[in-house]
Amino acid sequence: MQVSRFAPSTTGRAHPGTLLAGLLAWLDARARGARLLLRLEDLDPERCRPEWSVRMREDLAWLGLDFDADEEQHDAGARHAAALDRLAALGVLYPCACSRSLLRAESDAALGRGARYTNRCRGRPLPAAGWRTASEPLRVALPSGRIAPRDEGGRDLAQDPAERMGDPIVRRRDGAVAYQLAVVVDDAASGVTRVVRGHDLAASTATQVALQRLLGLPEPVYRHHLLLLEERGEKLAKLHGAVGADALRSVYAASALTGFLAHAAGLRPEAAPLLPAALLRGFDWARVAREDRVVRWTGSALELIPRHD
Repeated sequence: MQVSRFAPSTTGRAHPGTLLAGLLAWLDARARGARLLLRLEDLDPERCRPEWSVRMREDLAWLGLDFDADEEQHDAGARHAAALDRLAALGVLYPCACSRSLLRAESDAALGRGARYTNRCRGRPLPAAGWRTASEPLRVALPSGRIAPRDEGGRDLAQDPAERMGDPIVRRRDGAVAYQLAVVVDDAASGVTRVVRGHDLAASTATQVALQRLLGLPEPVYRHHLLLLEERGEKLAKLHGAVGADALRSVYAASALTGFLAHAAGLRPEAAPLLPAALLRGFDWARVAREDRVVRWTGSALELIPRHD
């Protein structure tokens, strides 16, 4: 059986981009009879709060999205540690002494999360007592070579991740396991075979596949979809103060917001109210727009506006 997942971060209320991503993941899974997992990514001790996990579940349920299983990422500490043990045993785990200012000075602009790391700390040994006693961030020395993950939408994900993005951080200075490692370990533990997500994460895919191969984990099939953008061109995000679900729910019925999201995604010619289940009949990715859409919040409604590239 195919297994998919929706994995939002719990750093604030859901916003229109969160809800669109959840809707598309839900439609993909339900249309093909796949099992769908909700994974709440809550490992960032600086930004994640338990109440945001509660609100995220409420917001997704309000929209009409249901899941076959539900997990919180912080519960996976034992398997994250086991993966770090494995990487240490392989001799590819190392501490990074680079300051943020040095990283900014040396990095090249890169697509996706963060910027390119120059691998300057490769070869530094772990503390004699092991990685658990390290006070610095830990990185993984990726093998060199081109990796070409499969993207169902035809996006070119091929790159040499060690050269293009650099060795990823897998454990932060504060001890939190980092996104790149957690996501591949948790996908494997849940038996995920399909990953449907926004294309802002596309550039991370080769790095994640490299980690999967190091750890001997299966590789899912990927599909990356359009984003909702702010007028200045950045994706809608909690970090940028995107309108939250509390404001949206105060002015929209769930069916009206679903209609807007379906129209934004190209699934409907107009934003007529409907429930997610009504979109299942005939759902086809060929009907989903590939181009990002720009959204404006007026204070009382969402508007789609033309892009001026």
